Amino acid sequence: MERIVTIFGGSKCGEESEEYEQARRLGQLLAERGFTICTGGYLGVMEGASRGAHERGGRVVGVLMNQFKTEPNRYLTEKVASAHFYERLQNLITRSVGFVAVRGGAGTVTELSLVWNKLQTKVIEPRPLVLLGRCWPRVIEAFRENLVVSEQDVSLLDFVNTPEEAVQIIVEKAGEVMT
Repeated sequence: MERIVTIFGGSKCGEESEEYEQARRLGQLLAERGFTICTGGYLGVMEGASRGAHERGGRVVGVLMNQFKTEPNRYLTEKVASAHFYERLQNLITRSVGFVAVRGGAGTVTELSLVWNKLQTKVIEPRPLVLLGRCWPRVIEAFRENLVVSEQDVSLLDFVNTPEEAVQIIVEKAGEVMT
């Protein structure tokens, strides 16, 4: 099984943002450890992760959507076309041994929620779902306060503040997925 890590995050995060830089560093570190990076293929966090992996000679897969008129980022080494949003999400999820979510918007929350739900319902085998950044504990706490989210559900998530911590969890837990 190929070692692919999918990175989710906001498309509106520019090069100067903390999120872009976190994603770039994450891409670098994962590529250095032999992981292929998979993103939605466009700008922001997706570009940052792609760029970081590309800078280290890593393979970068962008799962694009035919409905979008936006050009994909220039750091992709492979493009996978999807006809619609759900197909795109399935392509991002099914091929991965782990996931990292960086701060983003509604699309990032959608991606995170779908992966989390698939882990909760055991539709996919257990694999790491890492939430990188200071925003996530508050977001998940809001889910717990306003939705039906158990402690067991939250235990499926790993909260980290640095790309280095995210990679450490991916390396440790993704090995379990691959065996």
